[in-house]
Amino acid sequence: MKVIICGAGQVGWQIARHLSGERNDVFVVDNNADLVRRATDTLDVQGIAGFASYPDVLDRAGARDADMIIAATHSDEVNMVTCQVAHSVFSIPRKIARLRSKSYLTAIYSDLYRRDHMPIDVVISPEREVADAALQRLALPAAFDTETFLGGHAQLIGLTIDEGCPIVNTPLRQLTDLFSTLRAVVVGVVRDGRIFAPEPRDQLFEGDSAYFVCHRDDIARLLEILGKPYRQQERVVLVGGGNVGLMVARELETAEHRIRAKVIEKERKCAERAAEALEKTIVLNGDGLDAGLLAEANIDRADAVLCVTDDDKTNMLAAVRAKAAGAKMSIVLVNDPTLVPLMEPLGIDAFINPRATTVSSILRHIRHGRVRAVYSIGDGEAEVIEAEVMSTSTIAGQRIRDIDFPEGVLVGAVKRGDRIQKITGGLRIEEGDQIVLFAMSKDVPEVERLLQVSIDFF
Repeated sequence: MKVIICGAGQVGWQIARHLSGERNDVFVVDNNADLVRRATDTLDVQGIAGFASYPDVLDRAGARDADMIIAATHSDEVNMVTCQVAHSVFSIPRKIARLRSKSYLTAIYSDLYRRDHMPIDVVISPEREVADAALQRLALPAAFDTETFLGGHAQLIGLTIDEGCPIVNTPLRQLTDLFSTLRAVVVGVVRDGRIFAPEPRDQLFEGDSAYFVCHRDDIARLLEILGKPYRQQERVVLVGGGNVGLMVARELETAEHRIRAKVIEKERKCAERAAEALEKTIVLNGDGLDAGLLAEANIDRADAVLCVTDDDKTNMLAAVRAKAAGAKMSIVLVNDPTLVPLMEPLGIDAFINPRATTVSSILRHIRHGRVRAVYSIGDGEAEVIEAEVMSTSTIAGQRIRDIDFPEGVLVGAVKRGDRIQKITGGLRIEEGDQIVLFAMSKDVPEVERLLQVSIDFF
């Protein structure tokens, strides 16, 4: 498949890394020559420096025979015009655009822009993706990372193994015997900054970050086994009333389980806009770092503080101050991945990386055929893939123990009909099953070969 990626920033670079690693023909376009050079020097891609919306630039990038274009520059307008040129001039079949402005999103999803007027096949909204990720974190406060699969029947949960965890130093194969009815699988472990797919003889140690794929009905039991509290949030303080904070607050207002939320926003106009848009949420105008304002928001009674301003350092400092003042947990929005190692020393419970959520969303739409969902872990080191097993797949009809998966691949869940199956070596994978796989990034091409979905993109 030939793909043109417009924008060589963090999102564009990560997408290029994934697609080039899967033997696709990738061309990167950016008006910043240094970013293009970084991509071409570190990845198996071609590149050109220029404005992505210019027809002559796209022509030089091979748009005449491209299968897909991904417009992920920092400008909504450039991304939209790029898709329009890709459609009108070059007839590129599939067009994906990243758009931030709520005004554009509202228009595109209404009757204002018909598809023939604004030919974008998939719109990715970073703010919407981040808001959804934040809501998932709030719904499962014990986890540092989470994503749903199989129509909500299974969940990927990232949990830190604490001191005194009952299953520390226990081989994973023994856990299967100890908890024979638990529908949960350890698919990935982060230890000393390195992520790997564990083997049955491996153990979990204090300080590990473990990724589980768990049936939704067994989440409470899994947390109990790990010595983690399982409680629903009742009071949340949001620091930041911009697009993300406003989306989260609106969702909390309409949630089935009533959550009392308060929003702290520094910019007065932004605070006034949030106050007008929200019905049940108190909006306070002021600095989220102000101890007095946090006290006014009753931070000491908050089950969680969610810091989603545009400034990473403000988010981190506000979270630290809120935790010191009594908030039970903290979640921060962080764009700079180099700040992530500071989370644990600062006592920050969970973080959301907008680039990672956007990359995951774009990958989900790129691998469109039988692949139903893709979630990128960490800095793209691993992926969790949900796919339907085809009749032509080499894994159809085989028991899990007999499938020649690469070492970095594990089966996390299998759904047959309406039932989630217990994962054992003897479970036979059948045509039509929906399967969730954990795979190290280098093993994704082999996974797609086994599933026979690598060429089924449209």
